[in-house]
Amino acid sequence: MSHGFELEPSLAPGTLRPKNAVVAACATVLNVLNALVLRISMLALILAAGVLTWSVVTRYFLKTSTDWQDEVAVFLLVGATFMTGAHVQSLRGHVGIEAFANLLSPVVNRVRLFLVDIISALFCTFFSWKSWTLFHEAWSEGQTTSSSFAPPLWIPYALMAAGMSILTLQLFLQTVVRVTGGEVPKEMK
Repeated sequence: MSHGFELEPSLAPGTLRPKNAVVAACATVLNVLNALVLRISMLALILAAGVLTWSVVTRYFLKTSTDWQDEVAVFLLVGATFMTGAHVQSLRGHVGIEAFANLLSPVVNRVRLFLVDIISALFCTFFSWKSWTLFHEAWSEGQTTSSSFAPPLWIPYALMAAGMSILTLQLFLQTVVRVTGGEVPKEMK
């Protein structure tokens, strides 16, 4: 099993070089979007840490109740987690079990990676669809959390749905690049 820390990324952002001009343009747009979302998510993580620190300080020193900080931090963390999934996929940084990769021939390994990408894309497509239905229900029914702060639930559902949709696009793009003869990772040449 490889955690990937000791390896160079097989497909770093911006290295998808499809031969088809339309696919290349889509890859460029997706790489720019991933970079923007990554920076916003970094700020969200810093903001979540600040909100939680503020919560601890005000509870301990000021003895005041804090009913909004936990939910705000959770919303920020959910957004950062789901929205950066496509960037992580562009690095091939998701957890993968590579126990058989070294035992397989390069051709069989390419087929294995192709099948994994297709199955992952199909799963993420279903997850995206379900997330959008949750978002629609929360939006149309005005659903909120059960706390006294009661923020609308459409916020985390929208972040989850958008993040999974971008991840789905990233997976399909990588599959299209592989099929159309784009750049092939070093370890599979």
